[in-house]
Amino acid sequence: MSEILSKKDLEAISVGYDESPNRSLSLNADAYTKPEWFKADLEQIFAKTWQWVCHVEKLREPGSFVTIDIAGHPIAVVRDREGVLRAFYNVCKHRAHELLSGEGNTTRIMCPYHAWVYKLDGQLVRAPHTENLEDFNAKDICLDSVLVEEFCGFIYVNLDSKAQSLVEMSGDLATEIKHWAPDIEELTFAHRLTYDIKSNWKNVVDNFLECYHCPTAHKDFCELVDMDTYKVTTHGVYSSHMADAGNTENSAYDVSNATVRTHAVWWLWPNICIMRYPGRSSMIILNIIPAGPDRTLETYDFFLEEETPNEAELDTIRYLDEVLQVEDISLVESVQRGMNTPAFSQGRIVNDPEGSGKSEHAVHHFHGLVLDAYARATG
Repeated sequence: MSEILSKKDLEAISVGYDESPNRSLSLNADAYTKPEWFKADLEQIFAKTWQWVCHVEKLREPGSFVTIDIAGHPIAVVRDREGVLRAFYNVCKHRAHELLSGEGNTTRIMCPYHAWVYKLDGQLVRAPHTENLEDFNAKDICLDSVLVEEFCGFIYVNLDSKAQSLVEMSGDLATEIKHWAPDIEELTFAHRLTYDIKSNWKNVVDNFLECYHCPTAHKDFCELVDMDTYKVTTHGVYSSHMADAGNTENSAYDVSNATVRTHAVWWLWPNICIMRYPGRSSMIILNIIPAGPDRTLETYDFFLEEETPNEAELDTIRYLDEVLQVEDISLVESVQRGMNTPAFSQGRIVNDPEGSGKSEHAVHHFHGLVLDAYARATG
């Protein structure tokens, strides 16, 4: 049982939530503002869920590696000499120094502090000047492993050693993604956008999961896609957001020559957004990274047919960066400021039983998953 979560805490944070989105209030503002709930998010959600690392292209070759931070824990993912994908805590078993940095290719893992050397499977093979130590055997020492999985062209890790595999827990998600993006594994990294947002990560997710705000805040986007076809469907640990591309000239970016005519987007619990916008074949990964109770980091990684974007794709990137993100960041930062006042605790979920984009049922679905994670923490 978590030291910071009691059943009384859970009862308080759950007040107003109803299993039916037609009767439910949103998640209580304390979950977005209080440090204790942010700590719960890191420990009970991010340290126990599948987290995105990179496209498979970065880890195809033996010896390739990528490092990442998950919920404050340094992690290294490597492809060993036999081609097996492995992940470890990126921490030396001698004095806890981080082992690898950045990304690249290596034949071994050597600590830059005291030169302890590990094989790519994590086994210690050399520890200088330890020959006179009693009861010391390098074969008894191995890096602590972490669950790692390839899923729909990307690599994910999970710090929870007892976690169900991503393939099993995600139901039909892989089938859906491969239907709309059959070439996902052949795409290549082309561009990254980064953002530092003054808002809790859950506000960023909430905003992503509904287009109820789109007619007011994203007029360009409402021309890019046909809002009459926008459909949002919730599943166990994901939701799908589908719409046809607009049929008229729009002010977002030109899709007149688009080969992909569907706006196909998936949100994967708790913080990964997988997006295929109208245009050429592509995939965009939005990684929503919690950095504090009122701070979130975002990365937008663009995977395209070629590593150099063409003019239309540069225009798409410009639209997302200079228009859509500017609008969304302004929205979530304003919401965060409002949640820090005594004027707001919860608001009513707006639900369309038909599942249109102008509905908040996917937000309600997300809030239910958050509360389920909190409930598991209280035993």
